[in-house]
Amino acid sequence: MGENTSFWESLIYAHPMCTTWKQEAEGSIYHLASILFVVGFMGGSGFFGLLYVFSLLGLGFLCSSVWAWLDVCAADIFSWNFILFAICFVQFIYVTYQVRSVAFDREFQELYSALFQPLGISLTVYRKIVLCCDAEVITLEKEHCYAMQGKTPIDKLSLLVSGRIRVTVDGEFLHYIFPLQFLDSPEWDSLRPTEEGIFQVTLTAETDCRYVAWRRKKLYLLFAKHRFISRLFSILIGSDIAEKLYALNDRVHVGQGFRYDIRLPNFYHVALPETPPVQLSHHHLQRGSPQRKPSGVTNCGSFLSP
Repeated sequence: MGENTSFWESLIYAHPMCTTWKQEAEGSIYHLASILFVVGFMGGSGFFGLLYVFSLLGLGFLCSSVWAWLDVCAADIFSWNFILFAICFVQFIYVTYQVRSVAFDREFQELYSALFQPLGISLTVYRKIVLCCDAEVITLEKEHCYAMQGKTPIDKLSLLVSGRIRVTVDGEFLHYIFPLQFLDSPEWDSLRPTEEGIFQVTLTAETDCRYVAWRRKKLYLLFAKHRFISRLFSILIGSDIAEKLYALNDRVHVGQGFRYDIRLPNFYHVALPETPPVQLSHHHLQRGSPQRKPSGVTNCGSFLSP
């Protein structure tokens, strides 16, 4: 106990207290460094926030180094401030490289602004998604087919960037696919990762189209590494399928002025027992793998119906 008391006494009283203060103020370089420190610590988060912080702190440490070299003439003060300046400079260069590495082409930048940025997806996460599709936008010319009914295998997931796709089955029009919609979300959702299937619809470009495509195996590997991206695509695909169901619902009508609601087929059975609704919906709801039968839609309706 006595040793601890003597240590604290020596720490407090060994050096003389400041009895007289310097009358003159430090030079302008010292005050500039202090201002830079204050402003630098007000930086935010993210890449540009880090650039802001490291740039101002680096300038502050540089000014402190100059002040220690010219006014104080203290080697230790100069050394520490210069080391901190070098660290901030290296961090600034590293963050700048990261910002440059997540720069995208115009179409990918527009896709991020329209679809992913409103969901709060960071550029680093979006970069992983873009690299998974090899940062390539594919062109589909007018009247060319993206998929043919009963022939094209389901081996990728594609997102339309520009143009318009016409979806038909047995030559009968179903609905359109517009930009920022998936071309094959029902097919993707109908298969497990280990299953294979073929398209039950034909997708034809009505205009010159541009789309982004992710290969199934490569995308599933990305999902396995990043669960957040897996949940993100699950939400996007589910929302896309719901939009397509509403588009189909607008296409299906029955006689006597009634509109057939594909979400509530059992309710339709009760309202119009004399009309066979299942026959009306066969060609409008068979998009997906061979395992997905039209009767499955009725089962979904019985789950949703009161």
